[in-house]
Amino acid sequence: MFKNIFTNFRGNIFGGITAGIVALPLALAFGVQSGLGPSAGLYGAIMIGFFASLFGGTNTQISGPTAPMTAVSMVVIAGIIAANNGSVEEALPYILLVFLLAGLFQIILGILGLGKYIKYIPYPVVSGFMTAIGVIILITQILPMLGYYTVDDKDYISEFKPQAEEVLLDKILQEEAGEGILVLEDFEETVRRAKRINGNDIDAEALILAKTAGSGVMGAVKLIPRAFQNINFLELGLALVTIFIIFGFKRITTKVPSTLVALLVVSAAAYFLKWDYKPISEIPSGFPGLNLDMFANFSLGQISPYIFTALTLSFLGAIDSLLTSVVADNMTKTKHNPNQELIGQGIGNSVASLFGGLPGAGATIRTVVNINSGGTTKLSGMIAAAVLLIITLVLAPVASQIPAAVLAGILITVGIGVMDYKGLKAIPKMPRSEVVVMLVVLVLSVFWNLVYAVGIGLVLASLIFMKKIGDVSAKRSKIVPLSNADELALPWNDENNFPQKLKEEVFIKRLDGPLFFGNTNDFQELAKGIPHTATHLIIRMGKVPYIDQSGLYALEELMLRLFKSKVKVILVNLQKQPRVMMENIDIIPDLIPEKRLFKNFKEAMVYINANVEDVV
Repeated sequence: MFKNIFTNFRGNIFGGITAGIVALPLALAFGVQSGLGPSAGLYGAIMIGFFASLFGGTNTQISGPTAPMTAVSMVVIAGIIAANNGSVEEALPYILLVFLLAGLFQIILGILGLGKYIKYIPYPVVSGFMTAIGVIILITQILPMLGYYTVDDKDYISEFKPQAEEVLLDKILQEEAGEGILVLEDFEETVRRAKRINGNDIDAEALILAKTAGSGVMGAVKLIPRAFQNINFLELGLALVTIFIIFGFKRITTKVPSTLVALLVVSAAAYFLKWDYKPISEIPSGFPGLNLDMFANFSLGQISPYIFTALTLSFLGAIDSLLTSVVADNMTKTKHNPNQELIGQGIGNSVASLFGGLPGAGATIRTVVNINSGGTTKLSGMIAAAVLLIITLVLAPVASQIPAAVLAGILITVGIGVMDYKGLKAIPKMPRSEVVVMLVVLVLSVFWNLVYAVGIGLVLASLIFMKKIGDVSAKRSKIVPLSNADELALPWNDENNFPQKLKEEVFIKRLDGPLFFGNTNDFQELAKGIPHTATHLIIRMGKVPYIDQSGLYALEELMLRLFKSKVKVILVNLQKQPRVMMENIDIIPDLIPEKRLFKNFKEAMVYINANVEDVV
């Protein structure tokens, strides 16, 4: 795994340093967007970047927080904070526990060898999801770009004071109920505790409610009118200049990361000109500390509500990483190990959660920068993480002075770049069913829930796929009367010499494709086409590679019906998997004896000629 890690030392040094510098503004921006602050983005980039490179299966991959992972994490974080009285401190152990579970699930996926199956996720689901990520980032960054922050809008916060009083009173009642002192006859203790509530308590609770109501896409949409009424033109200007530099500098050169240039130029100008801007939250100096509170009072009941969310995060990280691995393979003419890559990403995400970092995945842009700058081995990714750690240790106070509007501008460009324009442009040419899947995932992701949207998209895409496969199999599978000469054509022309005198007694059922739950109804309907004159039915199964349980029981039902009707069934070219399934429930030999199983149609003809009589 660590073979030749120190070859091309100079190239890996340059690749790692460049990738680390490129990762800095994005790590800060994703941390702010997540709701946990810039330090969470930095810690995630450091830990995932180092450990995913060390233990992963793609030599040149640079890992860290990415737009898709951050968007999903943002939803997870907001939901858990809302469920914990709006307190980040109370919610943090549960948040980090979800991130830890996501990493552990990735390790399990890699150990089980499931990395190679990630590629089977339908493109419409991925396309709709990626476009939704872009839309979510754009909508949620409108407010900070305009310089609007809920905490500064006193009028808006005051609207939640009546609700805050209700919440505080409800907390008192819950406390008393838990203590066993809440009784209808005596509310004196309730009144006494209620009198302790002061204006500061109400203001604090109102702020929590206001921030919760203004979070996410729908919250941002509701607050956009207020944001336009209270535009901070300095913040807007900083964001717009940042966006202009990021897109404009690329036209001058791509050798220097335009995102880093925008971050340095705009931040330096705002700081040294002493503009009254809003800085990002403070980044703690020193090495990040362990967050072990998640293990305090640990119980299965604590994590059970978040298992599906953690599993979704792990799958998303796996997809994100392995897609980047493919890009790296194409650029370096190498081949990654998908299962080892999942193990590496899982270890990275698990360690990051212990240090309060955001979960992440392989980052395409940072990986491309690393390769173009000379990175060829795992060492480059580890150096990139080390660069970020040094910046955190040495320059944390300086980085804390970065304007929040600059990071909003950076995220706006990320949102624009992450959308799947190829998929959007192809909508007029795509099959309607695939367009529906893509739009369902897109709309549900943006306006409802990212996690559930992906699940619904996968189920919908799977059902559509199975319906299509079922339709194709049913269309190709036919009951053929021997009198219909048009049916005796390629690739079934070995039926041409069938004796016409037996056309009323013998029928042929051609099955083409897997027999599974998606086409069992059509199969059963097809079986009804066998007339009462039939004494023998030849079922050609050479093109049936697979039967699932639903198909097996549909086949058994047909066999029983034919057995009762005294129609003898002959199976031709029965493949291994269907045969094992039929033997397991005794279709063979109870309903179809071994003597009526033939390797080819020619052998079946010998049996037909010897055992079937023409009934006039």
